[in-house]
Parts: sequence; structure tokens; C-alpha cells
Amino acid sequence: MADLFGTETSPDTGHRPLADRLRPQKLSDVIGQAKVIGPEGPLTVMLEAGALGSLIFWGPPGVGKTTIARLLANETDLHFVQISAIFTGVPDLKKVFEAAKFRRQNGQGTLLFVDEIHRFNKAQQDGFLPHMEDGTILLVGATTENPSFELNAAVLSRAQVLVLERLDLKDLELLAQRAEQELNRPLPLDGLARENLLEMADGDGRALLNLIEQVMAWTVTGTLDQNALATRLMRRAAQYDKSGDAHYNLISALHKSVRGSDPDAALYWFARMLEGGEDPRFLARRITRMAVEDIGLADPQAQSVCLQGWETYERLGSPEGELALAQALVYLALAPKSNATYVAYKGARRAAKQTGSEPPPKHILNAPTSLMKDQGYGTGYAYDHDAEDGFSGQNYFPDGMDRPDLYQPVERGFERDLKKRLDYFARLRAKRET
Repeated sequence: MADLFGTETSPDTGHRPLADRLRPQKLSDVIGQAKVIGPEGPLTVMLEAGALGSLIFWGPPGVGKTTIARLLANETDLHFVQISAIFTGVPDLKKVFEAAKFRRQNGQGTLLFVDEIHRFNKAQQDGFLPHMEDGTILLVGATTENPSFELNAAVLSRAQVLVLERLDLKDLELLAQRAEQELNRPLPLDGLARENLLEMADGDGRALLNLIEQVMAWTVTGTLDQNALATRLMRRAAQYDKSGDAHYNLISALHKSVRGSDPDAALYWFARMLEGGEDPRFLARRITRMAVEDIGLADPQAQSVCLQGWETYERLGSPEGELALAQALVYLALAPKSNATYVAYKGARRAAKQTGSEPPPKHILNAPTSLMKDQGYGTGYAYDHDAEDGFSGQNYFPDGMDRPDLYQPVERGFERDLKKRLDYFARLRAKRET
């Protein structure tokens, strides 16, 4: 995938896309990535020290990944080679490495830029390692996905990950002004329409330049308002991959908004996922999980509200049924929160692993045969209904195991009442033991 100015240059005799004509000639011309290439940015520091190492650029489309890689090659007098993991196989990689070795023997290094590097499988990624280590190539990879999940640990250990950010409206406005200077005329848009055009790009500089090229090709008398612009241009679809990094980022934002008792933020991220094409059934499943994990017994009704919302969605379908999910989401956000059961469950799993195959105490085992009775099964069992207060206080953990304190209800919602019951039984247990 190309980047902000990554379109290949057309012959001088033909049409040159605006993105190609505006390609920066030096790093300081790149828009919106001051954290990486500013005066104190890591790339600037590396270049000033003459110690540029292999890099992984992580960021959304259209933010300058390919452009920066090209400029780095120019700054360091390295031969620039660009490949895409989508179209490159093992035979192609071998040719690239052989050519890089030949150049190295003749005194020139190679900066190999690999677009969509996360598309390579483990074996292909491993193939870069010896050539990185012996200096045949300086690898610069670009990915839109989280490198922690998509790239081999061996590759990551030999490269520094730099995060490139989506362009904000200020960056896009600067890019639009450069385009107007290059085309020697202003965009035929009023203020609101111009702002809408920038928003349509959704943080993607290349997409903005493509939109500007379309607008500049129109025959327009005067200026267009936002309604006229909307009739001629479709809003760009939001960047969202249901199996990619954005999917996990947005569901994390949704879950944490509910946990943070913010119904407005929860509805916003819920809508963002729906607009991106997310399956409402996936959202129904995750919303129900929130009820179990974060509300728990502080509001036992929360789980039922989620299941009813899910069932309503199944009966109504989209888009009407999505309102039932939104209603459940608002309920969860405003419900009292407790993860006490969740924490207790995880503690119980840890205790179960630590104690292995310890058997239950014999007094709580059934004895359907005489042999089992002879072995002491059931001996000394106290029937709780016959005990004072309906509570025997017997031990139900394996013999010799210290009693763990797993479930600790909070002083919120219905768990406030459960805490009173738990404390009551703890006092009775202490009384029985004495």
C-alpha cells in the first residue's frame, strides 16, 4: 500500500497525480509527524548521530510511511528499493537480497522498504534476519496493524517501532493549502464545505489530495456550500477492519466507557463500530460479557437486560433491533459496578491449579457402598438444615488446605447486601469453630 505521497511518478509527458506533484523533497516538508521527525524526534536523532537502524513504521494509511522511507534513503545515500508483501513471494525476495549483496560489494547500501510487512508469514519474515544482521539491507517496514501481534519477535528485536499518527484537521488544512498553491487557484468551497472536505478524508492525506483533484476538475461558478458538496462527493467510509487492530481498539474503548460509567462515550463507540460494519451479534455478545465481568452481582438484573436486548435484536433484526442493544448498553453504563465475582473466579482457578488433585474432605463425600462407609465417607457430615441458623460452618475445602478468601463483594448496589450476608456467615463460622 502506498502512503501519503507514495504514488509512482507518471512520465513527464503524461498526467502526474497531485499526490506525486506534492511529494516532499526533504523530511521537514512532511506534514503531521513532528513526534517522529521533529527536532527531538527519534529519526532526527538517529540521522544526526549517523546511526540509522532498521525501522517499523506503524500507522494508518495516508500518513507518510513511504515518503519518509524514501527521504531516509536520500539522507543516508542508500539505494531505495520498495516492495509490497501483498505481491512479493520468496523468489522475488531472493532476487532483492542478491541485488542488495551486489550493491554492497560495490560500496552502496540498500534501504529496503516493505509495505504491508505484516502480510508476510513467519518464514518470510525470518528470511530478512540474516540480511539485516550482516548489513546487506537496512529494513524499513510499514504496517497498519499492531506490530506486537503481527510481526515476529526476532524482527521486532532488531528494529525500532515508530508510530505515525493520522493527520488532524490542522494538518489536512496545511496540505490543502499546498495543493491550492500547486494548482494556482483556491478550492471553490465556502468555509463549511471546505471543513467537510477535510473531514471526508478521515485523517488520510492521500485521500484528501484525491478529493481535491476531483473538486478542482469540476466546472463551478462561485463557491459550493456543504449541501452542494455532499451531493457531488460521497463521504469516505471510516477505516475499520473487523479482524484488524481497529476492531480491538474500538471494542476496548466501548468496554472501558461502560466500565467508566459514561453512557455517551459508550454509545459513541457502539455507533462507530456499527458504522464500520461490525456484526451487531458480536456487540450483543460483548455487551453481555460486560454485564458479567464489570457489573456482576452489584446489579443481578443487568445480565437479564442484556440477554433480553440480544433476543429483541434477533427478533427485530437491523436496524431496529440495534436500539435494544443500545438500551442495554446505557443500562450497563449507569449500573453499579463490581468485578468481585470475576476476581474471585480467577483466584479460584489459581487455587485449583496450585492444589492439583487434592480430594474433598471425606465428611462431605457420599457413601453409597459399605466399602465407602468403612473408608469414612460421609462420617461427621453436618446437615445444614438441622443446624442452628441453618448453617453448620463445616469445612468444604480439602483437608490441610488453608481457607482462601476469594469473594470480596463491594459496597455498591446489591453486593452491599451480599457483603452483609457474607460477614454474617463468617461470624457464625468463627462461632462454630470455637
